Parts: sequence; C-alpha cells; structure tokens
Amino acid sequence: MDGPGMAVDNGAVRDHLKAFVASRRGVEAFVEPPTNVTATTVVLIAHDGEWTRRAVASRDAAFELPRALGIPVYDVNQTGYPSRMREWNSRQRKGSGQ
Repeated sequence: MDGPGMAVDNGAVRDHLKAFVASRRGVEAFVEPPTNVTATTVVLIAHDGEWTRRAVASRDAAFELPRALGIPVYDVNQTGYPSRMREWNSRQRKGSGQ
C-alpha cells in the first residue's frame, strides 16, 4: 500500500468511481501521489469540473481502475489539474454564500 498505513476498501472505491463515471459525461482520472498523510489517490473530474477523490491501495491500482472503466487517466504531476476543476470549485464557493 502506498502512503501511510491506510486500509482501502477496493470494492467500495471501485463502486464509487463506477457510479461517478456512469452518472456524468466526459470523466477523466488524475492520479495523485501519496504524501506523508495520504495514500495514493484518484481524482475523477467530469466535463463540467465536478470531481470526486478516493484513496486507492497502490499507484498501479490508481491507473488500473480508471482504465477498467474506459476513461482516460493521467499522472497529475505531469499534467496538472484541468481548469474546469478550479472553475467548478469557485462556482461551488459562490453558491454556498462564502
């Protein structure tokens, strides 16, 4: 397992990612490296910038899960995050009165 001693429920992660992909258009995956406090994570970002993040058991799993779902997957250290993610976050903050 990458990162700190986190147990990851692979089935729950797969189910969540699958549901996100099935209910949104234009989803792409971005793999985030582990840190001192988090495991390797996968961020799924839809066409409108809505996103979700889940910890995964390993870097290999982080790339395999999105590929199994038939969506593109990128290393965030090489590509960065798409601007639509920041724009979505900004819209959410404005909509919540902050």
